[in-house]
Amino acid sequence: MQVTHSTDQDVNSSTMLDRAIGRGNSILVTITSNPKFAVGIGIVAFFVLIALAAPLLTPYNPDASIVTGSQPPSPAHIFGTTGLGQDMFAQLVYGARITISIGFIAAIGSTALQVFFGLTSAYFGGLIDEVLSLLINVFLVLPGLPLAIVLASLASANAAANKNEIVIALVLLFTSWSYGARVLRAQTLSLKEREFVTAARSMGETPFRIIFAEILPNEVALVASTFVGTFVYAVGAEVALEFLGLGDTSRASWGEILYWAQINAALIVGKWWQFVPAGLCVALLCAGLTFINFGIDELANPRLRSERPLRRRGLSGKGENESRKKKILV
Repeated sequence: MQVTHSTDQDVNSSTMLDRAIGRGNSILVTITSNPKFAVGIGIVAFFVLIALAAPLLTPYNPDASIVTGSQPPSPAHIFGTTGLGQDMFAQLVYGARITISIGFIAAIGSTALQVFFGLTSAYFGGLIDEVLSLLINVFLVLPGLPLAIVLASLASANAAANKNEIVIALVLLFTSWSYGARVLRAQTLSLKEREFVTAARSMGETPFRIIFAEILPNEVALVASTFVGTFVYAVGAEVALEFLGLGDTSRASWGEILYWAQINAALIVGKWWQFVPAGLCVALLCAGLTFINFGIDELANPRLRSERPLRRRGLSGKGENESRKKKILV
């Protein structure tokens, strides 16, 4: 009996392992089958790894003055130093932590608000829909970035220096959710009349279970796309707010690097190493997120996919025609 029991456990474990390997292979095939998605994932993963491994990549403190004055790139400081003698490479890798974390927190919170308001408003309808739609429309007509600048300036003036990042993340969270909620509401209005929702109602499932267990899984691609789009907006807006001096100017981040480069007139005096690397990092990260967004759209909508399979079909069709001609000649 013990031998049979152990054999059953081995079979179950091997079956679970095979399923996990199969799922991993399917995910890998999905990622590599779309070039845009693969390139975007690679770029974002590269910056995330740099942010996590920052202490291993450089021995310098990003906020400490190491040399006197600004120095051009050299073997000791591959990206040069700032006007205060701080290592630029250390500021870039440590600054990636702040920029990516603020963008991620803002995107996660904004997506949660989009899902809750959009799906709840469309499913319940009636007075709840009118009230929530009015709230969504109010935030939708407000200019996002100017409102974020005003709120960040007011909040940063009353916040401690170490809480500026939290303030910026909250400001971006509450100024970027309305458009995605409107899109999800429109999609939910069409899904709530489908047969599977009617069947779930007839089985006595609660409204929130129907919303989050029946309707939401059918909108995963749209939610992922809105999350990535919000991530791009949050990163760009965070850099813009810090470039305007609304962040913590004593801590290194990509926006603060550009802020100090502007203050020190780095462009005018020709010290390109003080702003070009940070600007390229922002551009590459946003480009990687945009590629991921395009890849999600193509995976969710077959009409947007590339025409490589069509070309293969065309080539196979030519081969079939040639073989048919040879058979006819024979």
